[in-house]
Amino acid sequence: MILLLLGIIASLAALVYLFLSWNFGYWEKYGVKGLKPKLLYGNIPYLLTHKRHIVYNYDQIYNEHKDEPVIGYYSIRTPQLMVNDPELIKEVLSKSFHDFAANDFSDAVDEKSDPLMARNPFSSSGEKWKTRRSEITPAFTNNRIKALVHLMDEVCQRMTKHVHSESDRITGVATLDTKELTNKYTTDVVASCIFAINGQSFEKEKSEIREMGKRIMNFNFVAQLALLVAAFCPSVTRFYKFTFIPKTTEEFFIRIMRDAIRYRRENKVNRTDYLDHLLQLQDRKQLTDIDMAGHGVSFFLDGVETSSFVLTYCLYDLASNPHIQDTLRAEIRSIKQTKQDNISYESLMEMTMLEQIVCESLRMHPLISVLRKRCTADTTLIGPKDRKIVVKKGTTVVLPYYSISFDPKYYDDPHRYNPERFSPANGGSKAYRERGVYFPFGDGPRMCLGMRFAQAQIKRAIVEIIENFQLTVNRKTQEPFEMDPKMFILMPKGSIWLDYKPIP
Repeated sequence: MILLLLGIIASLAALVYLFLSWNFGYWEKYGVKGLKPKLLYGNIPYLLTHKRHIVYNYDQIYNEHKDEPVIGYYSIRTPQLMVNDPELIKEVLSKSFHDFAANDFSDAVDEKSDPLMARNPFSSSGEKWKTRRSEITPAFTNNRIKALVHLMDEVCQRMTKHVHSESDRITGVATLDTKELTNKYTTDVVASCIFAINGQSFEKEKSEIREMGKRIMNFNFVAQLALLVAAFCPSVTRFYKFTFIPKTTEEFFIRIMRDAIRYRRENKVNRTDYLDHLLQLQDRKQLTDIDMAGHGVSFFLDGVETSSFVLTYCLYDLASNPHIQDTLRAEIRSIKQTKQDNISYESLMEMTMLEQIVCESLRMHPLISVLRKRCTADTTLIGPKDRKIVVKKGTTVVLPYYSISFDPKYYDDPHRYNPERFSPANGGSKAYRERGVYFPFGDGPRMCLGMRFAQAQIKRAIVEIIENFQLTVNRKTQEPFEMDPKMFILMPKGSIWLDYKPIP
């Protein structure tokens, strides 16, 4: 009996071993240099252990093999391909886009499991992606964004008032968790632009739309679970779909979208905002309530969380570099004096130092470890010296934006904050985009649709804060940064705390 039991255990152990190691010779079959994986962990151990953020695993792989145009590795047991060569990165994002047209999460949800998230262009692929992108694209023209700046002005005034209210009575300085502050700002801006409501994030400790927004963005566990499941067995997503947005949150956003539509139509309100575009779209295409809410949540996802992260990092960099902060403040004052107006969209676009600051912060503080694409058809990439690199359908291809951003081959003294590298004299961000080493919003047909809106609201908030406050880094901020392994987006442990000293 004991022998039989031992035999069963040995057989099960052998089956587990075979399951975990079955693909471990994959890359050699296709002539790609592959890393030697460890059983159970593959080459991304932090995905399982959470000892540190997985960005450090990807960064190690890149730095040890960055002279290779591509390097094969294993996420637990699943073979994946890191593309290091900038020309091949441009190939994946643009020239051969049709073969890499899906994001890695495209199959993780569907309209039954998560109707709102599934309607987000980021989560869709194929014809559904084309349809949804074509519906949203007209909402982000320069003229429409220009018309939204006055809504940002209103939120900026509430933000400034809030910072003053948090100031110490003796010193006059407010010490704030800047990620919380910027999230309140972006929540209220987006709530106004989509649903034509005051989100009241600065007035209420727990405003309803912000709490619901947090539930949407609280997908760190689900996102990491999806990565883990896909790493163990990618085929699982064919028959099991994840739910990122809770049912109660889904019902909330459908309700406020219905209320906003009813109020706008009944009162014949003429307001050039995102909701106005959705109403025109509904009239033309007979969109359902859930379609409308899906578009609204897509805007909410893209406009709130990611923008607040970028804004937080921009303010931190300015607080860490007072001479650059002073230069920007002088630029703001000069533009305002010349234009003799409040900060218009045109004024924001004319601020060259502001543009350089945003670009440099986007380089130094990527929001994700890698950009993940899924190969949708067997294809062959042509690498340096006409080397053929076979990529099979279903393969996850990762583009290491974080690591490239700190590669001295592409950026001089990459760990030094230097907005001047993006000056017009140096070609701006375009020079780096054309080289395939700068893609904070992606590139090619799947480039972030809300990029221009995000930049406008980020710049408007920076102008408001720098014009009214002198920023310094508070000692609560843990430096140097150590990225929080519990977060999907890259954010340091303990958040970022800054001191806001009013300028007379």
